[in-house]
Amino acid sequence: MSWTTKQNKVFEDALATFDKERPDCWQNLARAVGGKTVDEVKCHYQKLVQDIDHIEAGKIPLPAYGSFSDYKKMTDDQEQRLKSLKI
Repeated sequence: MSWTTKQNKVFEDALATFDKERPDCWQNLARAVGGKTVDEVKCHYQKLVQDIDHIEAGKIPLPAYGSFSDYKKMTDDQEQRLKSLKI
């Protein structure tokens, strides 16, 4: 099932705010996004991790927009989000 831009944004924001140590983390993420099951949320998360791994490994070229400092801040924020996940 596809994800809308809005659902993806809510998902990413929820990843940054929910306590990953709680056993109901996936249920909370699914509830926050709306219209997605726990399994769909888990799958979406795994795809996000794979995408970030590919970007960090240099397998995906970086887009040519914004400044390097904007990019660096964005990737640092994403890295912090992923490191905070204990899933």
